[in-house]
Amino acid sequence: MYNELEGDSMNQIIDILKSRSYQISELLFKNYKKLGLSDQDFVMIMYLSNLNDCSYNPKQISNDLDLPITDVLEHISNLQEKGVLSLNIVEINNVRNEFISLDLLYEKLAFLITKKDNKQSVDVFAHYENELGRPLSPTEIGILKGWLDEGYTENLIKLALKEAIYNGVSNFRYIERIVFEWHKKGVETEQDVEKLRKEFKKSKPKKELFDYDWLNDSQDS
Repeated sequence: MYNELEGDSMNQIIDILKSRSYQISELLFKNYKKLGLSDQDFVMIMYLSNLNDCSYNPKQISNDLDLPITDVLEHISNLQEKGVLSLNIVEINNVRNEFISLDLLYEKLAFLITKKDNKQSVDVFAHYENELGRPLSPTEIGILKGWLDEGYTENLIKLALKEAIYNGVSNFRYIERIVFEWHKKGVETEQDVEKLRKEFKKSKPKKELFDYDWLNDSQDS
């Protein structure tokens, strides 16, 4: 039996559902967990994506979803950190207003559409985000997609990231040079990497392996 408070909350939710028709993206519904989103994230995004007015109004969100306003602020911040939501400031009549944008989410979903028949390619993106400990930017997603389109294998791309992290570097220019150099040398497996390490040690015995500068490697392929 619902107590009076629970009954009021339930009635509010029912009123909201009755007052408007919520649309749920099938693509988002099937793939939100692949994007690292929780069930609570999904509910919040569903609500935000159905807003008629994209202006950021924490109090309204709090009332509609029956959440403390502190929870709303924290949830919005978490979605920003996950790289699926941004708050844009627009000045209207000399008044600064914040508007919610889900463009980052739509970019990620668009990538899933283009790669829906290639699950392993999607895993490359998830692997990079997991290893780097952050969501990829749209620019980084484009770079990764470019490598795949150029024919670089996903295993090579993953190995290049591992090597970059091993050397204490995580910027994409450095990783790209490793991908390019290793592709020329036919590197595809951990064994290939180990063989390359041994060859490098023999050619330059006085230079420590972790000092290998892939950006300025002048060795012939």
